[in-house]
Amino acid sequence: MDTTLLARYSQAGPRYTSYPPAPHFSPAVNETLWREELRRAGERDLSLYFHLPFCDSLCYYCGCHMIATQKYSKASRYLDSLLREVDRVAALVAPGRRVRQMHWGGGTPTFLNPDDIGRLAQHARSRFEFAADAEVAVEVDPRGLTACHIEALREAGFNRVSLGVQDLDDKVQRAVNRIQPYDLIAEVVSGFRAAGIGAINIDLMLGLPHQTPDSFAYTLERVLALDPQRLAVFSYAHVPWLKKHQRLINEADLPDFATRLELQNLSLRMLAGAGYDYIGLDHYAKPDDELVVARRESRLGRNFQGYTPLREIDILGFGISAISQTESVYAQNLKGLPEYQLRVDNGLLATERGYRLSDAERMRRDLIMTLMCDLALDMAAFGAKWGLDFTATFAPELASLAPLQEDGLVRVQGGRIEVTDLGRVFLRNIAMAFDPTLPQTAQSGPRYSKTA
Repeated sequence: MDTTLLARYSQAGPRYTSYPPAPHFSPAVNETLWREELRRAGERDLSLYFHLPFCDSLCYYCGCHMIATQKYSKASRYLDSLLREVDRVAALVAPGRRVRQMHWGGGTPTFLNPDDIGRLAQHARSRFEFAADAEVAVEVDPRGLTACHIEALREAGFNRVSLGVQDLDDKVQRAVNRIQPYDLIAEVVSGFRAAGIGAINIDLMLGLPHQTPDSFAYTLERVLALDPQRLAVFSYAHVPWLKKHQRLINEADLPDFATRLELQNLSLRMLAGAGYDYIGLDHYAKPDDELVVARRESRLGRNFQGYTPLREIDILGFGISAISQTESVYAQNLKGLPEYQLRVDNGLLATERGYRLSDAERMRRDLIMTLMCDLALDMAAFGAKWGLDFTATFAPELASLAPLQEDGLVRVQGGRIEVTDLGRVFLRNIAMAFDPTLPQTAQSGPRYSKTA
């Protein structure tokens, strides 16, 4: 891939895990509105998300809502509040709705001890009806993980794990305060496979301090030797004005723009050469993976957990900062731990802000998600679905795609918009052409990471 294209299209933009993007959430969606929405919501299947924010140590690159602590008592009290929140939400949800997915993120979900892993999983299953084939996934930090943790996850029904690796170079690891030898990671992968959990995802990150094409090639080679089912290669977003702990990273040690472009090209080349299908953005999967099959069958979705094989599904988020989603409403919990616990322990929901979509915004979301997931859009069929003349309604947006067509990122022909293989790298830029919220956001300062 020509690195001049990466340079040309490197601009601040949303990742479109929601539409409108999260910076547009407001307190207008409060606890009262969310209670009403939970009672009113239809019969769609459910995805449960649990945010477990605690970590033993602070990774300097982290952009998550996390709490570094050595005090397990904090996690114990948080878990009590989390169970209360589950009870409160479950009481508002119509019975019989099936859970097709459950995901634990953080933070480090495996900060919980094995007994508490079982306690939370059992409580969720006692309050909701799980489908027999539900995907039950957890994010794992290989450091501190024991055989007892793996056994607890197996007994709790987890069938997919995502391992945070980021980089295997010792100098890079020391610069971001995340030391984890390759042998440890390999041992953890073997442990999960021995326990019958074979769906292994590995998360990497490019753009970290001291990374070079040679050092990252070494990381990719060693990780590919572990044969993961999926890989996510995220670009580090240096946003110290949002995440103050990122100031612990020496900016002079960050790779320059040209090197970042080389790193991205390297990832695309090596992972394609290893046989992984490039889903788009950061995601890669083996050709027989459910994400690849879902895209082929036009049911691939995208939400705050990234790409998912289930598009038409409601999300119930639990814990600090967790985001829930129905067809028409996003609702986000309080981000502060004391505030969250006070609210939940006093018999209330933890909702702090969110967004209610108009019909026009739901239509825009459908358009953007279709392009990002199906990599193509039939303009006549989309117009018929939403009762509009597509070419007339989106004449300015279609005109704005002209430069992207010239650069080979999209094709607009035969009544279709098609993302090219090259265009998968620039999905965010393509989606941005249909997002009228961007000028509003641009006036209020930096909010988004760069698209490349």
